[in-house]
Amino acid sequence: MQQADFDTELSQKAAMTEKTLRQILADQTEIPPRLKEAMEYMLFSPGKKIRSAMVLWCCELVSGQVSEAALLAAAAIEMVHTYSLIHDDLPAMDNDDFRRGRPSCHKQFDEATAILTGDALLTLAFEILTDGVENPKMGARMIRLLAQSAGPAGMIAGQMADFMAEHTQGTMDLLRHIHINKTARMFAAATGLGAIAGGAKEKELEELLQYGLKIGLCFQIADDILDETAISEQLGKTAGKDKQQGKLTYPSLVGLKEAQKVAAELTREAVDAIDRFGGEADILRQVAQKLLNRNK
Repeated sequence: MQQADFDTELSQKAAMTEKTLRQILADQTEIPPRLKEAMEYMLFSPGKKIRSAMVLWCCELVSGQVSEAALLAAAAIEMVHTYSLIHDDLPAMDNDDFRRGRPSCHKQFDEATAILTGDALLTLAFEILTDGVENPKMGARMIRLLAQSAGPAGMIAGQMADFMAEHTQGTMDLLRHIHINKTARMFAAATGLGAIAGGAKEKELEELLQYGLKIGLCFQIADDILDETAISEQLGKTAGKDKQQGKLTYPSLVGLKEAQKVAAELTREAVDAIDRFGGEADILRQVAQKLLNRNK
């Protein structure tokens, strides 16, 4: 698959997710208008929707098709990810006025609306998995994986550790703990949700979870590097915030060159984790390289 084909495939998966999200919101007739407007503003902002695409690709990999359960899981993880971005941008957190090249939710609306929009997206994600996934055992596994990945011992734990580590010396163990929980576990959730939706065998699920964790770590390291080397127009958010806020990052701890080496090694490990899938997993290998070499 050539690069243009990859970009087309990613756009197609994003469009599938967006269509599912629009249908879900259309069915939610009792959401107050301003709240729905804010939810739509954030969900349909110009992001790549890489996590939701991962769900659909992994379902295709193990089953040969995108199932309805995978579409719901893709929508759910996009909701959870979007909620996390809304709350990250709040003044009490990273205090960023921009997200994906336009005003963040609390700047476009107000802080109270932004908080409630994040709350609404998080809870709706679990509602759609509960109501929409026909196989109850599959639905329960999906809900458990997403909750564990995003919850107080997952993404929230990583965010808390990230906050507590500001303006401290830090260690490699602490940094890895932050990156795994804050970012990587949600990538693993994406690959795991897709695998479950496709009826993966346990060994396949385990390998796809490992792949997701590795590319998630690589994604966060690349994000840390870009915060130091890119400009705000590239990132779609304020550049240089990590250093300004005294964040513990790979560049701050080991330097840019070593951070790039670690990211490259994680990419190799991610590709190795899906070796058993052969040529059918080429799109996932391209994802790994794309995340390593991204410039925004």
